[in-house]
Amino acid sequence: MLPRLARAHRRVLLPTPRALSTATVSAPAPLSAAELEALLRRDHYSAATRRFHSILPLLSHPSLLLASALLLRRRSHPSAPPPEPPPLPTTTAAAAAPPSPSSHLRLIIPSRLKGRPLPLPTLPLRLAMLSAASALDAVFAPRAATFAYRARHAAIRYLRSIPNATWFFRVAIPRQPFGPRHVRHLLDAISCKVDDPGFLDYLRELFLSDAIAFELGGSELSRGLPQESELTGVLLNIFFDPVDREMMAIREEVHKKNPRVKDESVLHTPVRVYAVRYLDEMMVATTGSKMLTLEVRDRILTVLEKGLGVKVDRFGSSVHSAVSEKMEFLGMEFQAVPPSVLHPPMSEKAKRARKMYLKRKAAEAQELKNARETRRKKLGLKILNHLFKKVRRGHEFEFDFSIEDEVQQEFKGWAEEIVVEYFKSQNHCRYWHRLFTSGDFLSLNRVRDQLPPALVDSYDQLQEALNKFLMPRRGYDMTEDVERLEEEEDERQYEKRTVEDLTELKMRVNAPIELVRKAVKLAGFTNSMGRPRPIKLLLCLDDADIIKWYAGVGRRWLDFFCCCRNFKMVKIVVSYHLRFSCFLTLAEKHECTKRQAISHYTKDLKVTNEDGVPEVYFPTEREIKMMGDKNLSDPKPVDGALTMILVRLAVDETSHPCLAHFCAGTDTTLYRIRLLQNRLNVDPLNEKKWVQGLSAIHESLNKKCLPLCSMHASDLLLGKITLQDIDCTQFVDVV
Repeated sequence: MLPRLARAHRRVLLPTPRALSTATVSAPAPLSAAELEALLRRDHYSAATRRFHSILPLLSHPSLLLASALLLRRRSHPSAPPPEPPPLPTTTAAAAAPPSPSSHLRLIIPSRLKGRPLPLPTLPLRLAMLSAASALDAVFAPRAATFAYRARHAAIRYLRSIPNATWFFRVAIPRQPFGPRHVRHLLDAISCKVDDPGFLDYLRELFLSDAIAFELGGSELSRGLPQESELTGVLLNIFFDPVDREMMAIREEVHKKNPRVKDESVLHTPVRVYAVRYLDEMMVATTGSKMLTLEVRDRILTVLEKGLGVKVDRFGSSVHSAVSEKMEFLGMEFQAVPPSVLHPPMSEKAKRARKMYLKRKAAEAQELKNARETRRKKLGLKILNHLFKKVRRGHEFEFDFSIEDEVQQEFKGWAEEIVVEYFKSQNHCRYWHRLFTSGDFLSLNRVRDQLPPALVDSYDQLQEALNKFLMPRRGYDMTEDVERLEEEEDERQYEKRTVEDLTELKMRVNAPIELVRKAVKLAGFTNSMGRPRPIKLLLCLDDADIIKWYAGVGRRWLDFFCCCRNFKMVKIVVSYHLRFSCFLTLAEKHECTKRQAISHYTKDLKVTNEDGVPEVYFPTEREIKMMGDKNLSDPKPVDGALTMILVRLAVDETSHPCLAHFCAGTDTTLYRIRLLQNRLNVDPLNEKKWVQGLSAIHESLNKKCLPLCSMHASDLLLGKITLQDIDCTQFVDVV
């Protein structure tokens, strides 16, 4: 396809900037997703044919192009205030007509002689492709399956909620290019809803010119890599729609044959089929028999092989037991386990520790309460002492209002509270009961006979009151009741937990910690013994940039694996291996010891900015400890940040503008891209030497130079933006 790029001709001539500067164009308003869908339904839909038409002219709509430009600017300016409309000449230049794919591509030649060039679209073509993606999404999204997710973490959270899974399988698609036969199936699916030959020819030309080029079964999709197109996700959802329809038909058949029992007294687990698809990855789980799961798998693979022409690895798509085996899907490991594995009961040691903690907290609360009472008593004594001195000196106090009742009620309330709190203590009751009842001569019969009956009766009433309020036996009975209630509650919880373990299964999600450790070792964070080591390629960067690069890799890992059960293991990798590798790199740069680097930067890796204000980019130990499954965003994987290092060039060149989309910064710094696979001379497709599931940036971008302003350089190092948010067609050639 690449030779066609050199022979291609320009379809549309775009207006020159000079012509744009003289034209008067009214500022358009960007279209939202709902407005675009309403526009398509109103002006581009035929009720007779039930298809949409005139989609190609819609790609040149100024409002749609402006919405696409705003989306690009919003993604490339995460640290900036809310986006403003991009410069009007840019959007108008793209709005003249949909740009020809072949004439708006730039070939990036790799530094390696045997390397393959990478065609990248220019900014006008990217805007047109984003507009096409928005239009297709508005057409096909309303009829998409509910289990066809567009966010990786949303799919993982749904899988985690699947109950009582017994068998599952993953549709294993070997690595294969999205070739002409797949393009034909895709365009046929689009033509069922879109009656626009020009738009279909435009999509076909995008594939022929390699403006859209990807592989099925690979690991480069939706990872923020520059070789990925904005149209890929939408086109894949349309391409796999027949598989989704077949899956929906299977689920409907199973649900009709196995209705749910409405009697709550009967323990019944209905047979269900659950499916999740994210781009070209699909996983199916069932609560039925293995034969049912095999039947579902065969029907899905038949649609893929015969209906869509996709090669499928049947051995890799084998059915596995959800209880005894693990399934790798979306970069994580899934397994069905009893509920007690996810929420284990507290051990005896943990119970004792919790009791000690509660006892310590109660003691601290009592100390605070005693301190408040002491301060209150001292304040009252000061007030009374002051009033007494005034009275002795002959002063008279005159008030326009009476406060005796209020003061009396306040002191009465304080006294009652103190008495109630005092007698809540069993030790105090036991002490006073012993004082009032021991050694009293009125308890002797020979003495009682000689005394008046009224005095004896008063003494007996006093003893009854003492036994009623201060008898130690009452405290012991209350303690025994509390202990008995606690034992009964523990027995009920144990019974409930045992029944759940015997009747329920829940999906556990784990991070592939061995692959994470292998990636840490491959990137050079640790040595062969697994201990942190410095990365000498980072020594040419500023201290802040070094810390930002480590922080970008660490935060990407923490955000991606935050929903995993063994998230604690990932925290250890970031908090120990990455943090101390950063310390060793800084120590290597400044020729000092690790202890001196820790003393200077502190354990939080604080660094001062240009204004002398200390800033923290690397997640602190407390922040890492508090992280959990509360982040509902869909973060990008760590691949792009881990496999790329930006090396700052010692060149005083300020004439180049920043290459981030719609950035007007001119105070830039040149950085050279160094890719991990080129530094190690390793083929990313070789799983023995590379990390399984770890994608890589295209090798043609290795050693390319790009000018960036300080804000976008910081965002790229911190992982807030990717190379997709940078105009990679405008790289600077520096020898």
